[in-house]
Amino acid sequence: MIPLLAISAWSGTGKTTLLKQLIPNLKNRGIRCGLIKHTHHQMDIDTPGKDSYELRKAGADQVLVASQSRWALMTETPQQTGLDLHYLASRMNASELDLILVEGFKHEGVAKIVLHRSETGKQLPLPLDQWTIAVASDIRLDLDVIQLDLNNIEAIADFIEGWMSVKKG
Repeated sequence: MIPLLAISAWSGTGKTTLLKQLIPNLKNRGIRCGLIKHTHHQMDIDTPGKDSYELRKAGADQVLVASQSRWALMTETPQQTGLDLHYLASRMNASELDLILVEGFKHEGVAKIVLHRSETGKQLPLPLDQWTIAVASDIRLDLDVIQLDLNNIEAIADFIEGWMSVKKG
């Protein structure tokens, strides 16, 4: 199975900002990254008026839209009571990925790097759970876990690359 690594933090801490810098860095190292992003908002990747939208609204439980450059599968899940991260990860093509980064899903039992940014005024969620492999912060914290500089993308990528090599070993 592809290793899952969650980037976890309070909203507004910079998860997406970090990932936008981290993904190209990892890709330059030859690490093929997938991403699963959790949102608490209603979301729709389709556009009202488009054929795919209309056919889904007509009752299709799954709609796959494809072009020469990408494809997307939309699945209706009205009876689903919760999201299953491992099921979602299993939908990704393991032959094309080395790592699945996860934004959110902070309560899932997967390895995670917890982010802390002092200027948000929010406290680090303590105690850290057993899945926390590191904390990336803009200040030094008194913790018994590996600490990374939140503003040093190279160091975070080095840590992830090392973590992945241990997972493979």
